[in-house]
Amino acid sequence: MSKFRVLAVANQKGGVAKTTTVASLGAAMAESGKRVLLVDLDPQGCLTFSLGHDPDKLPVSVHEVLLGDIEPNAALITTVEGMTLLPANIDLAGAEAMLLMRAGREYALKRALAKVADQFDVAILDCPPSLGVLTLNGLTAADEVIVPLQCETLAHRGVGQFLRTVSDVQQITNPDLRLLGALPTLYDARTTHTRDVLVDVADRYGLPVLAPPIPRTVRFAEASASGSSVLAGRKNKGAVAYSQLAQALLKHWKSGKPLPTYTVEA
Repeated sequence: MSKFRVLAVANQKGGVAKTTTVASLGAAMAESGKRVLLVDLDPQGCLTFSLGHDPDKLPVSVHEVLLGDIEPNAALITTVEGMTLLPANIDLAGAEAMLLMRAGREYALKRALAKVADQFDVAILDCPPSLGVLTLNGLTAADEVIVPLQCETLAHRGVGQFLRTVSDVQQITNPDLRLLGALPTLYDARTTHTRDVLVDVADRYGLPVLAPPIPRTVRFAEASASGSSVLAGRKNKGAVAYSQLAQALLKHWKSGKPLPTYTVEA
């Protein structure tokens, strides 16, 4: 895996475990010896907070980086699990408005990541729950995108709109962007309802459904509250699932091996 890879985790719907996915995949890849950069593109700073940093006390953040006020290295901070974080805080909401007035605004993150590409093997982007200029920056900078999808009724609302945005990005700012598929989160194998949602998504949008699905577990909430990823110190079923997905991604990047998909049966 010689090439620097950029993976966006995006869905305009909130509460679908985007941040948990970013932190947990990053931690699993760091455990495998990869140099991992996590990028928080959400003005709420949930990823930054969940990794043990107070967004309100950051001297600088991705906000200044996107506006070109500072170099990316000046904003990078380390996490307890061996990853590097480009953090976010509420200032980022202002960056969105300021970027809108600039030419080439969709490329701000791509330009920034190019400056640190030789320091990392992979960057994972936590995109905000919207289809604004910050998400467009993430999709424009990314090689690939995963869509976390809550296994609940109405979870797919907005998926069609998001897929249209991905298509627009592929046509205009990033023709090489690849949509890897939907990642089922908050998964409960005991219910037919969960399977029904996945069947509906696979049929309606023709999206690959990635495996393994991420099971619902209280450990995720506990990990976020303690400022560490769900992998930290516990081998629970959620951590195991994320570790398996991380290894599948690394193999995919190294050898082109297809990602495992979940077979949905009606």
